[in-house]
Amino acid sequence: MPRPLTLFTGQWADLPLASLAPMAKSFGYDGLELACWGDHFEVDKALADPGYCQSRHDLLGKHGLKVYAISNHLVGQAVCDPIDPRHKAILPGRVWGDGQPEGVRRRAAEEMVNTAKAAARLGVKVVNGFTGSSIWHQLYFFPPTSQADVDAGYKDFADRWNPILDEFDKVGVRFALEVHPSEIAYDLHTARRALEALNHRPAFGFNFDPSHLHWQFVDPVAFINAFPDRIYHCHVKDAARTLDGTSGVLGSHLSFGDHRRGWDFRSPGRGEVDFEAIIRALNRVRYAGPLSVEWEDSGMERTHGAKEAAAFVRRLDFEANAAAFDAAFEKR
Repeated sequence: MPRPLTLFTGQWADLPLASLAPMAKSFGYDGLELACWGDHFEVDKALADPGYCQSRHDLLGKHGLKVYAISNHLVGQAVCDPIDPRHKAILPGRVWGDGQPEGVRRRAAEEMVNTAKAAARLGVKVVNGFTGSSIWHQLYFFPPTSQADVDAGYKDFADRWNPILDEFDKVGVRFALEVHPSEIAYDLHTARRALEALNHRPAFGFNFDPSHLHWQFVDPVAFINAFPDRIYHCHVKDAARTLDGTSGVLGSHLSFGDHRRGWDFRSPGRGEVDFEAIIRALNRVRYAGPLSVEWEDSGMERTHGAKEAAAFVRRLDFEANAAAFDAAFEKR
């Protein structure tokens, strides 16, 4: 069977789940990847209320939908980041607290542990998210950044995430990092370093999202080929490079949607990502999980885009062949 088609609800958190679920079904989705913000999946309620997780299943089931993964990108970002006032806008009050950086990082780690426990109660096996990074701001290497500084950043990541992943292991849930600028891993080399820092423990893998690779000029198929056993979840998101000689891929401090940017996100099928090659690569590595549309396009109305994206992925996806096409010609 084709892979389940889901919609990531993070960009729809302004809508109650009770309103979004019937919309998603009408768009053509099989299920939802529930964000742990808005009212879509609330970690504290999942742990405090014995009936909460079943209520999520009941709400989705009423509309013929399932949940295959949950995502807690916003809290995960704060585990390793140098904390600043921007984080207050994305974190629950119980995590932000008094805003003192180390306290925020500690509470974020506790919330990610609770997210694993909540996922287990919900009955899903994958939590998608971010890790944050203590060294992303040193990307350019000026003022000079030594390899000792970089090594310290990966040690900080391992020191903070290994105890979290211990708890993921205890409840049988895996964490899938969305490889992404501002994270500890944003391309193939940094993804390898992240795995090495954690001694390649199975609890940690990747939420494959080609859009963030494409605009960096990183080949998404090369990523799948490099980490065939670590693709724990898959986002369908598109991007286009719009370099015109006046801008670069660093964004120029221009907001998403500004036509002067050197790149931007696009509705799936409207950008430059080669999804045909990606599907073939996913088939090659036997990825059977969801294809989850993370819809972002500043130039398109989102309900139109989400419906169009569902139809695009339906046409796009196909099963791997169980035998060579010319096997029928073999002599018996």
